Amino acid sequence: MRDFREPFEARMRAFGWRMPFPPPWAGPHGHGHGPYGRGRGGRGGRRANVRAALLALLAERPMHGYEMIQELETRTGGVWRPSPGSVYPTLQMLEDEGLIVSETNGGRRRFTLTDTGRAEAERAGNSAPWEEFIGDETVSSWHDLRDATFGAMNALRQVMTTGTDEQRQRAVDVIAEAKRKLYAILAESD
Repeated sequence: MRDFREPFEARMRAFGWRMPFPPPWAGPHGHGHGPYGRGRGGRGGRRANVRAALLALLAERPMHGYEMIQELETRTGGVWRPSPGSVYPTLQMLEDEGLIVSETNGGRRRFTLTDTGRAEAERAGNSAPWEEFIGDETVSSWHDLRDATFGAMNALRQVMTTGTDEQRQRAVDVIAEAKRKLYAILAESD
């Protein structure tokens, strides 16, 4: 089975794009496939950040897993949204370590810090992992880039599905021109 990460990372590098944070599958130094080899990126560099973020959120109040994911996305302006595949195993690990407890009510698990977990969260310090994104130009520029890209893709989809052959060809020309201009921007720097 083909690994989706390699073509994605290659495309990012080809366009000269750099994410303001390592992708979830990155190793401890922001590259590679984590310390356990290919296909196990969930144990890579983001585990510590997810762990610290979950402890910091739970120090504020008890929460459900999905609520924590949404809260982290909101606090980082959409820049960081940890996947359920990294959040729920981390919650299980924290519960196994005795740092949190969960109670199920109406089919939803709500997590709360134990006294040991509260002490661990306090030892982690006052700065939460998401604070590195707050007030940073990266948040607004990344958010703006994402919005512009999604908007352009939606417009392109409309042209490709409902446009005439001439309109489709003009759309191809616009995309080719945009690509040329983006590379020109890179050529201007340093």
